[in-house]
Amino acid sequence: MQKSSICRLTGAALVVLTLPACAGGNFRPVADAPVRIGPAYSIRGTTYVPAAAPAYDAVGYASWYGNESGNRTANGEQFRPGWITAAHTTLPLPTYVEVTALDTGRRVIVRVNDRGPFALGRIIDLSRGAAEELGIKAQGHAAVRVRRVEPSEKDRKRLRKGKPAAALDPVPARELQQLRMQLSAGR
Repeated sequence: MQKSSICRLTGAALVVLTLPACAGGNFRPVADAPVRIGPAYSIRGTTYVPAAAPAYDAVGYASWYGNESGNRTANGEQFRPGWITAAHTTLPLPTYVEVTALDTGRRVIVRVNDRGPFALGRIIDLSRGAAEELGIKAQGHAAVRVRRVEPSEKDRKRLRKGKPAAALDPVPARELQQLRMQLSAGR
């Protein structure tokens, strides 16, 4: 092997070995502690005040995002579009919420680790993976219920690794109808 070929291979090997170290060193490890509430902040003239909100339960609209792969989330973690995560304007980071699609009753648990959405009427932005799990990816946005929950440690561990929590049964038709009426009344 020629000296120039050896130099090129050595240089390529060094680049490959240093890339993971660079990427991994810039992000907070995925963990449930510390929980961060954070100070009030303003986006486009609207002020958001993060709060503990242990009884958070709201109906509204969800959207999803996934083009920001590799960016830093608001709590410092690396955004991974395929993971089951979400963005919320005021809940502590991280927080776990159950998201219910009001058209189907399908429910999933997601880990909130980012801030957003900043669009009028939207109460949560789901990662692409979470939108797929909920069955709303093709719609772009959907009517949802978002309710803060405390999942089992087994489900937390799965979500911290980007995997879905255990499957949940759909919401019963009667409860789903009540949630739809609640959404209509809030308009």
